[in-house]
Amino acid sequence: MSAPGTSPATSPPVDLLRRARLVELRARGWVEDLFAGPYRSVFRGRGLEFDDLRVYQPGDDVRSIDWHAAARTGTVQIKQNVEERCLTLLLAVDVSASGDFGSVPQSKRELAAELAAVLALSAVLNNDRVGLLLFTDRVERYLPPRAGRRQALAIVTAVLGHAPVSPRTSVRTALHTLGLAFRRRATVFLLSDFLDTGFDRALAVAARRHDLVAVVLGDPVEARLPDVGWLVCEDAETGELLEINTRDATARHAFEVEHLARAAHLADTFRRAGVDAVACESGRPCYRALLQFFDRRQRRPRAPAR
Repeated sequence: MSAPGTSPATSPPVDLLRRARLVELRARGWVEDLFAGPYRSVFRGRGLEFDDLRVYQPGDDVRSIDWHAAARTGTVQIKQNVEERCLTLLLAVDVSASGDFGSVPQSKRELAAELAAVLALSAVLNNDRVGLLLFTDRVERYLPPRAGRRQALAIVTAVLGHAPVSPRTSVRTALHTLGLAFRRRATVFLLSDFLDTGFDRALAVAARRHDLVAVVLGDPVEARLPDVGWLVCEDAETGELLEINTRDATARHAFEVEHLARAAHLADTFRRAGVDAVACESGRPCYRALLQFFDRRQRRPRAPAR
């Protein structure tokens, strides 16, 4: 569907900077009040780094046994690891045309900017590095990971102000590029409405290498049509037109059933790939969804280092 009003990408530079600072200011309040503790406890670094060997003691985790060292020395030894403090956080943001849609004052692109601000500022408070990858059906912009508040503001400005070359989406292309660019393990937030297909395998491959979190961006009208008569909807990415009589209860019900089926398929795709998912909706404070995600992460046993 096409969004009413002016696209964020057409905003003049001064207005763009003002809007970016407003988003950052709002996000900073949430981060300082709510996110510093949960973020730090959930994302504690890239993983575990080898430190030394010691003789196996009863009760030690057998998965930590170094069998090569045991064969060489004749004694069973385990690897001791230390946690790396510096986390590399990458925000991969879908800036295809469907992101400019908004049935409420906030578009999906603006929601993505708000989420990016919260996550980037959380990283800044934890002295982590954060980078940005903007994609459509190609990678359109890349900001290498850096630390500091200026980097967080640069990320928000880029998400709000980028003028996409292509209107279409390819999640698979973004994930493939991610695999080439990041050889070492990173935490990746993939922000998209996932109006795409054929990315299942790429998602599973990326999740094996990185801590991958899918953030599904939505709009209220995408889940439930309002009863407002005839609507002519245009697919912003393909230009396809669809005419719907929203006063027809059967049409509204069919629309909702299709949305639920798509959401269930997407959730199953994430589950099979081993990817955590967070659903966020335009017009609702994104921090609530993120806090629920952090809470789920804190309650879950931490996986052993890879």
